[in-house]
Amino acid sequence: MSLNVDGAEEAFTFKGGMLPMTVMELGSADPERIRQQLESKRNQSPAFFQHTPVVLGVEKLDEPHLALERICAVCRDHKLLPVAVRGGADPVRQSAWALGLGWFAPVEEQRARRLTSVEKTPEAAPAETPAEKPAAAEPPPEMAPVVGARLYRGTVRSGQQISSADGDLVVIGAVNAGAEVLAAGNIHVYGALRGRALAGIHGDLEAGIFCRELKAELLSVAGNYKRLEDIDPQLLGAPAEVRFHHQQLEIKPLA
Repeated sequence: MSLNVDGAEEAFTFKGGMLPMTVMELGSADPERIRQQLESKRNQSPAFFQHTPVVLGVEKLDEPHLALERICAVCRDHKLLPVAVRGGADPVRQSAWALGLGWFAPVEEQRARRLTSVEKTPEAAPAETPAEKPAAAEPPPEMAPVVGARLYRGTVRSGQQISSADGDLVVIGAVNAGAEVLAAGNIHVYGALRGRALAGIHGDLEAGIFCRELKAELLSVAGNYKRLEDIDPQLLGAPAEVRFHHQQLEIKPLA
């Protein structure tokens, strides 16, 4: 129980969290076109349209002004709940706030901020001549060290959350139902994955999830997710890998 300075119980506390969220990337600002496509999508996957919260990604739209209120109304008509907008010029941000929505910087800007916070540009050094010591070759991408990777040994129990905010997460054990693992990069589970796994939490579409026994309640890569009921039953209980491919999550046996 948390108490305030007067000794009374606090009404609330702020806690950091990384919740799964679907990003609806808009390729058109026309509310009618959006409505037509939502109709088609709802017919294909009616279970998804059950008051699902979404973030409206508008980075691809080169328009300073959007009919944001109409777009939100179309989403709500199809049981989607816009909670925030990602990207857009200042008028878009102001419109989002006026509608009671949150606003996020574009993915590229978020990544640039993270890189700036951990890197400093070195001063330019004079180029070495061939007679001097040759520059060391850079390692190939697959050999480059992962910044901020975290190794966790043991079972991640129900109600527990393990995260790696700057790199991969490797769990030497199982992830129980009701538990949650999150990573900016890949997630590797050397055991049964029964809880929730969210990779690429900062928007990295190249991230993936790998486990020895797939029984996950929820899988997510960069905000694109699938629930247990959406997973092919033939893949359950077996080693699997999860990737974002062709604009959707692809789950296949782990070779």
